[in-house]
Amino acid sequence: MKALITGGAGFIGSALTRHLVGQGWQTLVVDKLTYAGNLSSLAEVADKPGFVFAQIDICERDALSAAFAAHDPDIVFHLAAESHVDRSITDAAAFIETNLVGTFNVLQCARAHWENRTGEAKACFRVVHVSTDEVYGSLGDEGLFHETTPYDPRSPYSASKAGADHLASAWFHTYGLPVLISNCSNNYGPYHLPEKLIPLTILNALEGRKLPVYGDGKNVRDWLYVDDHVAALCLIAEKGEPGRCYNVGGRNERANIDVVHRICDLLDQHAPKAYPHRELIEFVVDRAGHDRRYAIDATRLESELGWRAQETFDTGMERTVRWYLDNEDWWRPLRDEGIGVARQGLLKEKP
Repeated sequence: MKALITGGAGFIGSALTRHLVGQGWQTLVVDKLTYAGNLSSLAEVADKPGFVFAQIDICERDALSAAFAAHDPDIVFHLAAESHVDRSITDAAAFIETNLVGTFNVLQCARAHWENRTGEAKACFRVVHVSTDEVYGSLGDEGLFHETTPYDPRSPYSASKAGADHLASAWFHTYGLPVLISNCSNNYGPYHLPEKLIPLTILNALEGRKLPVYGDGKNVRDWLYVDDHVAALCLIAEKGEPGRCYNVGGRNERANIDVVHRICDLLDQHAPKAYPHRELIEFVVDRAGHDRRYAIDATRLESELGWRAQETFDTGMERTVRWYLDNEDWWRPLRDEGIGVARQGLLKEKP
């Protein structure tokens, strides 16, 4: 099988790439290599047979079309996206370009490629459009997001992803393109960019910096270990029904403050300092429009396709903290570039 992965040098994309190449897939990674794309995340497969990389912006249709023609993929995993909510608050334009215009280009190129195929090659072709639970908006203290939950995005990021989801769905219903949509909860694990909550907390703690927690710290997320997500995406591509949406969640709800506490306790154990790491916690001004709670109901994925998350929050967090302790050569250059050091997304005060 041949896969084309957009955004394959990013956090989730690189995990998927490492998995597929390890399984013997012919894999083409297409990535613009913005600040979030990192070739060092692909170092372990860079010399493996079947791995190909092309530095392409998905907003450049001609280059993307040429990549389709040259690689002849059977499966397209579309993960390329601007994904940091804080950055979307102060620079929404990049999110509109990549997440909407870029997705349109991916769908158009995939459609042309699919329509030129015949027989079994056409029948087996799939596009897996990877999205987020943030398109659903915010939950109260109870309830879960289902695939039928109405969309209610609250940030420029989630609004752009919601629009991309609608495009993907429309290309299935209008043109018959065999698209499947996944909406995942918050991922974490190795190779996660240092500006996100879990790696930011780990690295700030290791350096003795303050550990910023937005608002009261009680915003809740459902945490999904990245390798569990990769397994779900492969299963969706293999067994999912085109035109269908699949929610992917780890059933690991945690308030942000509890996540930070867990990291502090693990670092007290594995990288102790003269003081408890919890002393570094600092509550800061909340994010604008900060959704209170996300929680995924993954029943469809579990019952129809047989997927189960293998990592609990505790086992996944243990693996994650240990990975960052053992891989400073990966994250140190990013920190030196300033990624995750200064806060993003602060609105200017009104005059």
